[in-house]
Amino acid sequence: MGAKVLERFPAGAPRGSWPAEEYAAARRADGEPATVVMDLKSDAFLVVVPTREEEAA
Repeated sequence: MGAKVLERFPAGAPRGSWPAEEYAAARRADGEPATVVMDLKSDAFLVVVPTREEEAA
């Protein structure tokens, strides 16, 4: 099972601001199973949705 990145957010958001979580919550409200993961290499939060293997190829 893979994942598709919907949006990227820099990790340095102002204190008390959670733009990646807010974006993911809006996608979930629209029926998409969005989650937030941290990409340590790029120091960014990624909003992702799961994909099946045949969609990822």
